[in-house]
Parts: sequence; C-alpha cells; structure tokens
Amino acid sequence: MKKFILTPIFSLTMVLFVLTSCDKDGDNTPAKTKTELMTNGTWKFQSATAAGFDISSAPQLACFIDNTITFSSVTAGNISEGAVICAPSTAGNFTWGFANGETEIQFSAPLIPGSSSTFTIVSLTETNLVLSQSVNLPPPTVVTVTFKH
Repeated sequence: MKKFILTPIFSLTMVLFVLTSCDKDGDNTPAKTKTELMTNGTWKFQSATAAGFDISSAPQLACFIDNTITFSSVTAGNISEGAVICAPSTAGNFTWGFANGETEIQFSAPLIPGSSSTFTIVSLTETNLVLSQSVNLPPPTVVTVTFKH
C-alpha cells in the first residue's frame, strides 16, 4: 500500500518540478544589435565628464547640451541644434559607422565642437549611449559624454 501511494506522489512531484523549471516568461527574442540600439530614437545630452570631473555645465558645452542626435540608418544621422546655437554650428546631416569590431564610432563631422570624429563606445543600451574620447586640453584628458533617450 505504501509503495502504491509513494509512486504517484513521486511522479507528481517530478512533473511539477519539470513544469516549474521551464522558463515560461523567457524572451526568445534575439538581443538587439548595436545598430538597432543606435537607431532606436533620438538621443539627448545627459552629462559629460573630463578626467572624472563633471563638466556638464561648462560654458563651452552650453550650445551642445540642448542638441539632439538621431541615427536614422546604418550610415546616416542628423544633429539638430537646440535654442543655443554653436558657432560654428554642428547641426546638419552626418554619416557614421562602427570601427574596430563595433567598439568605436566614427562620424563624418565632429559630434561636439572641438572634438575629433572618432569616439570609443563605453556602453550602449536601450536608453543610454556613453562615448569617450581623448582630448588634448593639455594635458591629454579623457572626455566622456552620456546621451539618453
């Protein structure tokens, strides 16, 4: 009698274990590519640092922090000036592309006044884009800029 009761209980326990261990909420959607993340909306300035110090409110960035950047395709994009216009203006269309195994991004025009056209991608997610670049201020300093959707 005991054997008859234990076998169904053991079987039922195993079935419940297998059913609950299945990932019902799992997302089988493949991860987005870096291109998909870049082109998924308009990017706005969030913050900037130089040598680890916050420079977000530096007067030299006043014309840049209200700009928006849109990567509209694999190779095309646009910078829209905000209320404060840079001189010279950085507004307009640009081309872009990944370099060095998608660890860098190259622009056809400077993204920020005084910068070069190549940035290292520090991180790229659905909501944040963090780029860095070595700038000769002197001394040479790493500037990191964070954008958000």
